[in-house]
Amino acid sequence: MRKRIVVSFSGGKDSILALHRLQTSGEWEIDSLVTTLTEDYDRTTMHGVRYELLKQQAESLGIPLRIVWIPRNCSNEVYQERMQKAVNGILADGVHHMMFGDIFLEDVKVYREKMLKGTGLTPIFPLWGEQSDAIIAEFLEKGFKTVVCCSDTDKIDASFTGRVLDKQFIEEFPAEHDICGENGEFHTFVFDGPNFSIPVAYQLGENRLAKDMLTNKDRFYYVDLLPVGVEK
Repeated sequence: MRKRIVVSFSGGKDSILALHRLQTSGEWEIDSLVTTLTEDYDRTTMHGVRYELLKQQAESLGIPLRIVWIPRNCSNEVYQERMQKAVNGILADGVHHMMFGDIFLEDVKVYREKMLKGTGLTPIFPLWGEQSDAIIAEFLEKGFKTVVCCSDTDKIDASFTGRVLDKQFIEEFPAEHDICGENGEFHTFVFDGPNFSIPVAYQLGENRLAKDMLTNKDRFYYVDLLPVGVEK
């Protein structure tokens, strides 16, 4: 009997690849995709992707969304409160496992394990401890397609934003940084792959440079990914 699991979902390449591994293992029944969205902005909290594109992505994957709404400049206390409410709903639905796409950041893994400790939800890390170059090679070999929606200009050039991750991208990517962006070098939106029923159509909108809230320095370079048909 397959075990039911929810997926911590950003819409980016690591969570999509980890999801695909669960789907093809024969061990898991995917219950839903858990995503945090920022109120008023209607965008994914970390990647800044529009809710409409996220919905299209989930529809193509054939998996329902569980949205956790959080306010702008959300405090840790409010975040924990909203996440606990989401966890309670997951458990009430009879689900006892939650997947994360983390690769090697030990402090992040420990945080997730601590967050779920005693809740009745067991964290699962399908990509944990693997080499980033092997992960990205698998991602491309399986036919996934993803676009960079945000880059950290303290680490990589802003010109990587808006590009599709392909062999040329890898060749031009600075060798001193992680090609999976595990240290926050960039974030992505996956628009096609073997577990998609149809590609998610998008177009590139305006670029913007956002400040680092801790230093007030212009740092994070975003491109607004627009659903096809939306005016730029």
